[in-house]
Parts: sequence; structure tokens; C-alpha cells
Amino acid sequence: MQFEVQENESIEACLERIKNQGYVPIRRTEKPIFQEVVTGKEISYEPVGRQIIFEAVINE
Repeated sequence: MQFEVQENESIEACLERIKNQGYVPIRRTEKPIFQEVVTGKEISYEPVGRQIIFEAVINE
């Protein structure tokens, strides 16, 4: 099962949500989010955020 840290949610709150649903996190993945910026004829990409995803398994 995958859980994504929401827009206005802290990592601790996400981990608590995972625990309350009966799961245990086993892996954390971060992906950068980029924005395309056009300056004249040049196109560049600037980081504007990140997406954090936890993979979890059922707690037995």
C-alpha cells in the first residue's frame, strides 16, 4: 500500500495516519517537482517542491 504526504500534512502526521490504518512503513521515496520557466527563447526547469511517498505493509 502506498501513502502520499498530502499538501498541508507533516511527515509525522502521515506516519500517524499509516499507523492508525494498521500499516507499518517500510520505504520512503521522494520525487522532485519541477516547473518549466521560459526566458526569451530558453527553457529551464526549476524545482518547486517534492512528493513524498511511503510504502507500507499490514501490521501483523
